[in-house]
Amino acid sequence: MHERIRHAGLAERLMSAGQAAELIQPGMTVAMSGFTGAGYPKAVPQALAARMEKAAAAGSPFRIKVLTGASTAPELDGALARVEGMELRLPYQSDPNVRERINAGTLNYIDIHLSHVAQHTWFGFFGDINVAVIEAAGILEDGRLIPSSSVGNNKTWLDLADKVIVEVNRWQPEALDGMHDIYYGTALPPNRKPIQMTRPDERIGEPYLRVDPAKVIAVVETDAPDRNSPFSPPDEASRQIAGHLMDFFAHEIRRGRLTDRLLPLQSGVGNIANAVLLGLADAGYQGLTAYTEVIQDGMLELLKNGTLRMASATSFSLSPAGIEAFNADVEFYSKRILLRPQEISNHPELIRRLGCIAMNGMIEADIYGNVNSTHIAGSRIMNGIGGSGDFARNGYLSCFMSPSTAKAGKISGIVPMASHVDHTEHDTMVIVTEQGLADLRGLAPKQRAKLVIERCAHPDFKPLLQDYFDRASRESYGKHTPHLLGEALSWHERFVRTGSMKA
Repeated sequence: MHERIRHAGLAERLMSAGQAAELIQPGMTVAMSGFTGAGYPKAVPQALAARMEKAAAAGSPFRIKVLTGASTAPELDGALARVEGMELRLPYQSDPNVRERINAGTLNYIDIHLSHVAQHTWFGFFGDINVAVIEAAGILEDGRLIPSSSVGNNKTWLDLADKVIVEVNRWQPEALDGMHDIYYGTALPPNRKPIQMTRPDERIGEPYLRVDPAKVIAVVETDAPDRNSPFSPPDEASRQIAGHLMDFFAHEIRRGRLTDRLLPLQSGVGNIANAVLLGLADAGYQGLTAYTEVIQDGMLELLKNGTLRMASATSFSLSPAGIEAFNADVEFYSKRILLRPQEISNHPELIRRLGCIAMNGMIEADIYGNVNSTHIAGSRIMNGIGGSGDFARNGYLSCFMSPSTAKAGKISGIVPMASHVDHTEHDTMVIVTEQGLADLRGLAPKQRAKLVIERCAHPDFKPLLQDYFDRASRESYGKHTPHLLGEALSWHERFVRTGSMKA
């Protein structure tokens, strides 16, 4: 293992995860690496959770504030949540133990655009970063870090943290060396300058993370895999959604608004996203690019068959089969993938300049195009907004996708009024369900409503939506965006009361 730790001084700071965890004190703000289950520290958080559990049993519980890149894994989020070890968590999570405590009101959670996390930390909005815990694939002779399978906010954490703990993980492939592009040109207002990138495959930074060796208080060796969640094969609804999007892209090409190379693709994570990516290959596209947050299984396949020429992201999110495929041909993929800090992968300036096509999931959309990505019935957090807002607001096209129903048809994905709004009607261009696609560009609110109901609603709910819209158009206080305020959220109220939106 020591061949991965080439800095003599840092090699002398090797210690166990338990010893490193002792360096984290109650009340600290701790920034950790990790983004969508990749590149997160595996050993120190678990040792810290064990220490917290022991302290609580002795009558001296303590908690910390935890900042990451995005979601992590049971070894980090789950372990700390189970022992009630977090008083604050941001910016994105997907762990059931964390979600349970957020929705019970015992864990404070800040849901924030992923592009905002680094700059808000630099602005001082979250206070001092006491300790950073960062996974790396190795340490160079001069102390720089070889990033692992995600970059996330690691550059910012290393720059701003008072102290740093590095986990060097042998499991991470050595071929990751050189796949990263870490940009060090950001600055605080009023000293900002344009970011000189005009293509997704441009390098504007350097391959390694800088860190002051004097700040590194511990180095811990690990040999542990990332969280590898298997993806289910695309179901019929996902394939239909993908088919509607392929038809839409073909229409845009015929109209001259896109070429057969499309524009850089951004795709959320999950089975629908993977179905859409596979649909691009089936449709015969070649030489495309991706400027996104996450490399998932579908993108590996597209790189292999030439549908994608290259992909820029901040992290991997691969299934066990995807990990095996990546490791089996890592030399091939290392020439076609760039991993960047999330303040660059999600930067509004770059997304707008490149003209990204944003494709993200949603929980629900209302008939006017307002989208809820985060909350069940307006109050229970699911995961978080992630980077969907960064791309929806700034992309060339913003597409939101979801099955038209959930919970065996008890919940409608299209509702009279969204119970929580993450993306307003002003940022939503296209809504897609398995029922069809609604292109909302250039339409006034009432025109949008008619199209969303006609194209996207499930037949079980379409008459109810049409009845609501018709009555609202007659009886609403105003007729620009007609709503019946006394019943606009009645579907959600009925769901909370009975478990179904159906009357």
